[in-house]
Amino acid sequence: MATPPVAGGPVMNPEGPAAVAPTPGTDMTGICFKDQLWLNTYPLDRNLVFDYFALSPFYDWTCNNEQLRMRSIHPLDLTHLSKMTGTEYMLYEVMEPHLFVIRKQKRDGPEKVTPMLTYYILDGSIYQAPQLCNVFAARISRSLYHISKAFTIAASKLEKIGYVDADESAAVESKVAKETIDFKEVKRVDHILASLQRKLPPAPPPPPFPEGYVPPASADTEKAPEVQQSGEVQPPPVDPIIDQGPAKRMKI
Repeated sequence: MATPPVAGGPVMNPEGPAAVAPTPGTDMTGICFKDQLWLNTYPLDRNLVFDYFALSPFYDWTCNNEQLRMRSIHPLDLTHLSKMTGTEYMLYEVMEPHLFVIRKQKRDGPEKVTPMLTYYILDGSIYQAPQLCNVFAARISRSLYHISKAFTIAASKLEKIGYVDADESAAVESKVAKETIDFKEVKRVDHILASLQRKLPPAPPPPPFPEGYVPPASADTEKAPEVQQSGEVQPPPVDPIIDQGPAKRMKI
């Protein structure tokens, strides 16, 4: 079993310099922990996964599991943990050897526990799982950003499509206003004209022609006698293109 670091002290990572571990229980979703030397030495299974988790800055040294370790009892023994009160860690889900889910919870009795935080070990790297409210807030904020951006793009394109000059729009509106017909006004004028026509007396007949007056003949009546006098059948006109005879070719 590896020697655990001092709580709140520097954490030695073989892949980088020593870093001061933050207080467990705060938001530590932006960091991860991996000890490749320990992974090369010990197998990562359900029996040793808690010892590996105790090396990370996510581990709280005041938990009940640490008290069991000091008494040489397996830190995940539920028979002993259920008799204690306070903060503890529980192995929530296991998919050996790739995924281990550890839940931090507060125990107030044998059957009364309150979940606090969740950690998971994925292929040797330890992460703190974000809280559900933070996930929803991030997803909603991202969705609102994309929706606002889409509306901005759509509005800019619609302005280009429906853009009309102010003078041109005024001319179009005036033209439409002039061409508009009020059918009620038309019916009212027809009704007035019909009432006036009923009130007026009928029109008198036209006066007769004087004696010896002969009405002038129209153009059709003048052409008719000429057609009757000529009686001969006129040949149809010759088409200058169709009836021009056989084609004549130039002799060379």
